[in-house]
Amino acid sequence: MSTSINNTPKIKRVTVPDIASRKNGEPIVSLTAYTAPMTKILDPYCDFLLVGDSLGMVLYGMESTLTVTLDMMINHGAAVVRASNHACIIVDMPFGSYQESQSTAYRNCARVMIETGCAAVKIEGGVEMADTVKFLTERGIPVMGHIGLKPQSVNINGGFRPHGFDSSEALKIKEDAESISRAGAFAIVIEGVKPDLAEEITREIPTVTIGIGASAECDGQVLVTEDAIGMFSDFTPKFVKRFAEVGEEINLAVKQYADEVKTRTFPSSEHYYVRK
Repeated sequence: MSTSINNTPKIKRVTVPDIASRKNGEPIVSLTAYTAPMTKILDPYCDFLLVGDSLGMVLYGMESTLTVTLDMMINHGAAVVRASNHACIIVDMPFGSYQESQSTAYRNCARVMIETGCAAVKIEGGVEMADTVKFLTERGIPVMGHIGLKPQSVNINGGFRPHGFDSSEALKIKEDAESISRAGAFAIVIEGVKPDLAEEITREIPTVTIGIGASAECDGQVLVTEDAIGMFSDFTPKFVKRFAEVGEEINLAVKQYADEVKTRTFPSSEHYYVRK
């Protein structure tokens, strides 16, 4: 920890090389973050915060991530960067912002990094995106990969389902991991695959792996924060452990507020401004 000019301890932010160096080391802790208030709570405990395109579903009520825009990711990414001082901040590239060509990918990724101040971007895809990952990393843009269940490919892959239980699909996922690793990705998210496949990939590639619905043997884990803290009561993915029931607490708090307003017990004299 360094010290600023006024002798106040300055927190060292986790960097991309810090994350990349954790292969077979202490497990990497990550959660999603979309807003400044939530970021301030999560930041001290996480090695990296992912500004995921899942914000489309979590915050905006969209049916999938496919309608999330680049401007949305930039706005939320900038908010998370401003509100944090410890975690490495990584921003998802939304659907359509990097697949067209390497030059398009570079232009949009560079814009995200410049306008948010984030440390890296995340893109989905395997063998087919390896050349793009290489192109970006060679030009100074750190890339986190994403293989297995790829939310931006739900229309092609038949919806949100576990991957890798078919031998040919498992082989394809392994090839995706190896190609993205060789291309220079500093980390790879493995989502929704059978545990032994995730473990095998983690053992065989030099790149750190981040599991979500994969295996505890990955080099780290990530979850959607709102899933993990119980913000939603209607659906919880199988791979999510609910560490709290915040949604229920909010419901009780709002009910109490509504009751007190209706009975005129709030506000009371202690909440009034008076001349001193």
